[in-house]
Amino acid sequence: MKILVAIKRVIDANVKVRVKGDNTGVETANVKMSMNPFCEIAVEEAVRLKEQGVASEIVAVSIGNQQCQETLRTALALGADRAILVKTDDDVEPLGVAKVLKSIVEKEEPQMVLLGKQSIDGDNNQTGQMLGALLGWGQGTFASKVEVADGKTQVTREIDGGLQTVELSLPAIVTTDLRLNEPRFASLPNIMKAKRKPLDEMAIADLGVDVAPRIETLKVENPPARKEGVKVESVAELVNKLKNEAKVI
Repeated sequence: MKILVAIKRVIDANVKVRVKGDNTGVETANVKMSMNPFCEIAVEEAVRLKEQGVASEIVAVSIGNQQCQETLRTALALGADRAILVKTDDDVEPLGVAKVLKSIVEKEEPQMVLLGKQSIDGDNNQTGQMLGALLGWGQGTFASKVEVADGKTQVTREIDGGLQTVELSLPAIVTTDLRLNEPRFASLPNIMKAKRKPLDEMAIADLGVDVAPRIETLKVENPPARKEGVKVESVAELVNKLKNEAKVI
């Protein structure tokens, strides 16, 4: 079984995001970039499925500029067999990403596509669902457990009321949640091996898909500074302030 894993390069989760001086976006120059944490979970799950003998090949794919090669090399060091970089210097919206992934899926013919449920920059939580709609495949979103057997996969999903288990016929799409696994660290020998693994590049224009933006960002601002809190002497005083000052009850 071939697994396609989509990954994204984002500002490192430990870096404080700063808004550009002209309010056109967030500052990415000279900022540490890393693989999206949910994508790390997707890569780890693909590697675990390969270690179980379920998967035979893992293909990592990313859409972005030349620097995304570094993120793909990380995926290769973690256990992916080869990688594909779809090059573009423009930001691609979730629908555009889904269209590009659909084109890659049609070329690679994987039996499963693994994605993080969302990226920590846009927080859209849309790409996996859009890809499922474009391909007409079943999807298991917010996965906290994945089991594959007999041409089907059982996905335990995290929902508001608890957990839900769904069974999908392969090929299928699975988006990963935080509690699915704990990603491993890439060892030095595997980092060196990753440099020799194949990484193909193609221009996004060569795929013949429409990725024109449909949303225009007018302005990006920092959230308002939080006001300093106050201490109260009793529950009655707290209730009074919540009711008469904050007006939340």
